[in-house]
Amino acid sequence: MTSVRLALIGAGRIGVRHLETIAQVEEADLVAVADASPTVKGIAERYGVTFYDNYKAMLAEVKPDGVIVATPTELHLAPALAALENGAHVLIEKPITGTLGEAQILIEKSRATQREVLVGHHRRYYPFVHKAREIVRSGGLGQLVAVNGQWTLRKADSYFDQVWRQKREAGPILINLIHEFDCLRYVCGEITSLSAELASTVRGHEKEETAAIILRFENGALGTFLLSDSAASPWAWEFGFHENPEFPPAHQNASRFVGDSASLEFPNLKLWRHDDTARGWNTPLRSEDKSCTPEDAYINQCKHFCRVIQGEEAPRITAEDATRSLQATLAVFDAAESGQRITL
Repeated sequence: MTSVRLALIGAGRIGVRHLETIAQVEEADLVAVADASPTVKGIAERYGVTFYDNYKAMLAEVKPDGVIVATPTELHLAPALAALENGAHVLIEKPITGTLGEAQILIEKSRATQREVLVGHHRRYYPFVHKAREIVRSGGLGQLVAVNGQWTLRKADSYFDQVWRQKREAGPILINLIHEFDCLRYVCGEITSLSAELASTVRGHEKEETAAIILRFENGALGTFLLSDSAASPWAWEFGFHENPEFPPAHQNASRFVGDSASLEFPNLKLWRHDDTARGWNTPLRSEDKSCTPEDAYINQCKHFCRVIQGEEAPRITAEDATRSLQATLAVFDAAESGQRITL
């Protein structure tokens, strides 16, 4: 198969992760890096490609097949539109944009240019996430009754030395909860309404620190989610699944999918069910290991992006799909500020 020519816009922390990934994917060929800061020029040199401090010049000169947009969220729209206008398909980091209006502009441009926009909700590329979806949606738990999720950890105080991380745009709702909501939507189905309470009592930053959320799903299941970046706890995705070596693993499950026949702990995929069909509280519960062989989600995502560009696969997460995750996430702010339940 001919290699797909990929370019990167935004060579920050997540951008470098994409560069490391491309280097491991045979189907992909890195052709250029663009970033507004010339201080990252050395990153492009390290990978042996041309550096541009202007992404428009890069797009005009290099003409890549696909572009990965890894700029800060508030700067997603312009480079993504430019890439589409120059005939490239786009993989844009999550969230798709900072507002629903911007997301709609991107969706319309994708349709007009007949180029795909994929969104980097990378958790959808883990086998164990697919397995959880398969179990829940195939009736492996019986009727889904409830969902309980938690993302509670304490970000290091030094994390907030950069003032922008103290702002609402960098709070755990937009940075972290959107991952959780996208995963819940993927496994359980659409979120139809929610209510929420927010608090900021530890550090006192402008952004929220803690959120408590009640969810209703399209299939009738109810859910709760507890979020905090100021809590000393092992119950968060980063600790339950050793995705990033910077976070010491605690191997604790942070979410539970509860059905009328069985329940599933996640992400470690421990399935619980009663010994007999009576399923009563007087019969023992037994656990079963449903875990999968680990794989690198970023590599899977990059390979998928290449296959989409080649016309071999349909996008696993489209701009429209990612916009629904953004809508649900932004609704947490609306629900907390209005004190009302928000219908999606």
